[in-house]
Order: sequence, then C-alpha cells, then structure tokens
Amino acid sequence: MEERTAVAPRRGAPSRRGENYGGRSRQERASDRRARIVTAAVHLFGTRDYEDVTVADVCAGAKVSKRYFYEHFTDRENLLLIVHREQNRWLLGQVAGSAPPQAATAEELLRPMMRTLIAKLVEDPERARVIYVNAPRMETRRRGVLREDAQHFAPLVNRFVGDTADKRRLERTLLALIAGISEVIIDWISRDMAEDPDELADHLTWIAGHLLAH
Repeated sequence: MEERTAVAPRRGAPSRRGENYGGRSRQERASDRRARIVTAAVHLFGTRDYEDVTVADVCAGAKVSKRYFYEHFTDRENLLLIVHREQNRWLLGQVAGSAPPQAATAEELLRPMMRTLIAKLVEDPERARVIYVNAPRMETRRRGVLREDAQHFAPLVNRFVGDTADKRRLERTLLALIAGISEVIIDWISRDMAEDPDELADHLTWIAGHLLAH
C-alpha cells in the first residue's frame, strides 16, 4: 500500500471552516460586535428613556443581528446592567487615577478628583446619563453601585479621617457622601449640565471635605 505523506496546513490558514474571515479570527469578530453593541447601547440609553429602547434598536445601531446580540446579552435589562457597570467602573478609574498621592489635606485630595469627575461627565453627556440616570428597575443596581463606590474610595480618604473604632459609622458616612454626590450630579444632569462645571466641582469638594471633617 502506498504510504501517504501528511501535508502541513499553510501558515495562517484557518483551522476550521469560518474560523478566519477578512483577516480576523472568530474571537476578534465577536469582540468587535460586542463593542459595537455597547457603543450603540450607551448612545441609546444616554439619549432615550429606558422603555423607549428595544433590542432591535440596539442591533440596528450596532449593525448586528439579534442572533449576535444574544451571544453576549440575555435581554435588554441585562444589557443595561452590564453597560452601566462597565461605564461606572471606567469613571471610577478615571477619578481615582487623578488623586494626588502626596495630598496633605482632604481638600487637596478631593478637589482634583471632583474636577476630573465633572470634566469626564461634561466630555460625554451620554455616558453621564447612562451612569447616573437609571430606569426604575435599576434602583437595586444603583444602591449596589453606591456601596461599591463607597468601598472603592475608602482607602483614599481614610488617612484624612483618622483612626476610629466605629468602622460602621465611617462606612455609613462614606455611603452618605457618595449618595449625596450622586444626587447632586443627577440634578445637574437633569438641568442639561447648564450650570458651571467648575463651580459644581468646588461645591462637591466643599461638601465632601466638610462631611469627612466631622
């Protein structure tokens, strides 16, 4: 019997039918579709009420079929929850990254953080509305976000609060601070961000500094 010699696949050839298309792998194409869905969702949820946005609207904006939508998200609510979480974490990273490591006072720490917070929201009003203006069914998620944010910033402000045996009181103070800042920002967004952002950042710095000082 004639011995057959195995022929090695050409370099760069797909290992399975449909694995590569247009020079991109299946995973790369899926990642690109997900990114487009998220971008479309931020725009739609940032410009319309939650109830006015459908899965079909998101798919049309992202230029994907519903089949691909359901590869990444279970439904519209799941999409909003995930988009909200990702955008909020991005914003937290931006704000925390602006904290000066050698700040001598709470005000020196807080002022650049508040200015960064407001500046990032002004730069992208749609993202601002996704993060801060939630549909009623998002209330449980919103409360969870407030607790997460308070825990995130606790290490940054602890050195200005001083040692305290009442850790629970400090946790509640930070929760009240984050919730208060969020409500002020929501009010500002509801007024179409028309008020001076620098003044808002100064007010938030004053509020946060005085609450922590006491």
